[in-house]
Amino acid sequence: MVLIFPWASQTGAKQKTTVRLLWDDQNLYIGYDCEDVDITAQFTERDDPTYRDDAVEAFLNPQPSQTEVYFGLEMSARAVLYDYVSIQSAKYVLKRFNLQDVQLATHIDGTLNMSGDKDKGWSLEVAIPWANFEELARRPEPGDIWTATFNRWDGVEPDRRLSMWVDPLDPSPNPHHPERFGDLVFVK
Repeated sequence: MVLIFPWASQTGAKQKTTVRLLWDDQNLYIGYDCEDVDITAQFTERDDPTYRDDAVEAFLNPQPSQTEVYFGLEMSARAVLYDYVSIQSAKYVLKRFNLQDVQLATHIDGTLNMSGDKDKGWSLEVAIPWANFEELARRPEPGDIWTATFNRWDGVEPDRRLSMWVDPLDPSPNPHHPERFGDLVFVK
């Protein structure tokens, strides 16, 4: 899938992001390919605010019958993970929540945090063990459906842009609309 740019008011380059998903008995795998002419990622510690860096996001709801709770993963070009559980009715995020045994890998085609040169882009792959979702759902089987959205924050203020898989129909850049997540259908 290729991410779209819902907000014309945002400045900054419209750089292509492609997302791919796979799954097996152990993990959900998500891969992002991000075109980027100036790769920036300052934060280095888990649960730092990676959404302020060049970052990609996966918001996953393993129980589509409800839209109040979902898992958030925000991952920078440095492969730094910020993960949480979002509870929409309370407008609250459980930041102390940590997914277990998540594996991240990144590749940067350019120079990180060096403006003035021209980078080509970066990619990130993540493997998320199914055990992390046990409180809300069993391990998926072919035919099961979750809801999700995949996003990218690109650039630095004031030229920052959000691209998304699903348009949240919000007048301002805000990806946190679980009622608008798309269907993630598990096929064999």
